[in-house]
Amino acid sequence: MPTTPTDIHFYEPSQGHGLPHDPFNAIVGPRPIGWIGSQDKEGRRNLAPYSFFNAFNYRPPIIGFSSIGWKHSVANIQDTGEFVWNLATRALAERMNATSAPVGPEVDEFELGGLTPVPSRLVGPPRVAESPVSFECRLTQIVQLRRADGGTVDSWLVLGEVVGVHIDRALLRDGVYDTAMAHPILRAGGPGGYAEIRPDVMFDMPRPTGA
Repeated sequence: MPTTPTDIHFYEPSQGHGLPHDPFNAIVGPRPIGWIGSQDKEGRRNLAPYSFFNAFNYRPPIIGFSSIGWKHSVANIQDTGEFVWNLATRALAERMNATSAPVGPEVDEFELGGLTPVPSRLVGPPRVAESPVSFECRLTQIVQLRRADGGTVDSWLVLGEVVGVHIDRALLRDGVYDTAMAHPILRAGGPGGYAEIRPDVMFDMPRPTGA
């Protein structure tokens, strides 16, 4: 049935949501996955998925992810100024999930996920060979998030300029990238909810033109 004003569940996040599970990240979803590869100054590899991720600019292309807490990825990127984003697909979902394990910096998540590191062209961190699309990135900003009252939050927004793009040619149709052919997965809500982009769920809606 249609939602009416009398059906609205209202809450103030600072006071709690009153539901079995926080609905915020289920409402803002599904969200692209920031599968971020980095390495520290000694060359130790790190690979981790972040559910707060998106693109923010065309030219130059800028992407970013937010880390809840100062994690290995953020520390590595601050130290080296480089990272790689890898597209997470349905075929790679379980291996991507394995790289989310809370392990120490001495653990190589490429090995943990049974993934193959391959050299990037312009940056130090390797790409995931099995991923059909990768972005090589150079750090532009690390921003600590703040509350409305100005207080700091233990979350860090990492922004990077895409300086190199790798695309499996099988995903190019007449030179146009086909999003659904890659079957990318996205983070939905709840403890383990995900969504998959498939050709049957796509639709076209051209933007209106000016008068």
